[in-house]
Amino acid sequence: MKRWVVIAVVGALLAAGAGWWRWGRPSPAGETLVEVSGSACGLGWSAPAAGPQTLRLRNTGPVTAEAEVVDPATGAVFAEVEGLGAGATRALDVTLAAGDYALRCLPDDADAVTGPTVHVTGGTPRPAPAVVPVTYADLLGPAKEYHAAVTTGLDTLATQTDALATAVGAGDRAAARSAWLTAHLTYERLGAAYGAFGDADSVINGAADGLPGGTADPGFTGFHRIEHGLWHDEPTATLTTQAQRLADAVHQLRESFPDAQIDQLDLGVRAHEIMENALQSELTGHTDYGSGTGLATTLANLDGTAAVLDVLRPLLTTRMPTLSEVDAQITHARGVLATGQRPDGTWIPVAQLGTPQRERIDGAVAQLTEELAPIAAVAAPRRTS
Repeated sequence: MKRWVVIAVVGALLAAGAGWWRWGRPSPAGETLVEVSGSACGLGWSAPAAGPQTLRLRNTGPVTAEAEVVDPATGAVFAEVEGLGAGATRALDVTLAAGDYALRCLPDDADAVTGPTVHVTGGTPRPAPAVVPVTYADLLGPAKEYHAAVTTGLDTLATQTDALATAVGAGDRAAARSAWLTAHLTYERLGAAYGAFGDADSVINGAADGLPGGTADPGFTGFHRIEHGLWHDEPTATLTTQAQRLADAVHQLRESFPDAQIDQLDLGVRAHEIMENALQSELTGHTDYGSGTGLATTLANLDGTAAVLDVLRPLLTTRMPTLSEVDAQITHARGVLATGQRPDGTWIPVAQLGTPQRERIDGAVAQLTEELAPIAAVAAPRRTS
């Protein structure tokens, strides 16, 4: 996800504090012109009144800069723009309640500068604090903790893909199907780390989309290739090489992953993207190559989302008042998805769900995805100096 998309999300969350904001539209005349630079940060912004107003942010410095409307006492961010080029002007519409504000300017390759405090009068006091910035240093601990969890998960996955290769080699289709699902769900729980897996992800869990030969293409490998063969009665003997290739790829990934780094920005973004992807791929049946286990995969994705939230929770607790609602929605979605499991442990394929049940499942996951969206903005690392 591009950073400007993340910034757009933060507006909805910060509405509880400074109101609403947007940027990027043409700037009509008569609006407040405020300088953004290292030497004159905030110049021109004085005596604003409570209520809706527009700040025309003009970068008078020599380099591209970011600008944030902040609480000068805490550094909490109410609104922000980035990528403001030298000499460029951009409009920032914002509704301010009574209180103290300042503009913080962050020129590229230079220290942050906070402009003078402006006192907003009239209206009512701010009903809620803005979001205190999360720094790269703040995310070091969560990233390290998540890296350790993924490392453990890959150890488990390596054992499970070995078992899958053994079952396929033995010609035991039932055992192979069971081993396939066990291993595939383990992999699907590692969703926030895919960016650190590099090309290994497409080898291990790639789809047939875009391949000239579709499911028959030699480039179609990994879990879904084996799924297609196991559930379309392909002789297990022809899947032996694919199963071993998968196991080898997982072992190689396990060996290389300790030296890989998880992008700190990915942690917050993936919390939302994992479930968004499940909604678009698993719950549409798009990535079902015969096993009919899309609901089980979505539950595994939910586990992966919860794992990300666990490591971010110390940062989110004081920054995201709606975190308890996210937790409640996770519990609700988990329960609704579980209704798709039959008494014998098998799963109803998405395509076979009745309309009411499918609507409940889609609604629960869609609502959860919406609740998770602000986390990307709250947990995005920002410069404070």
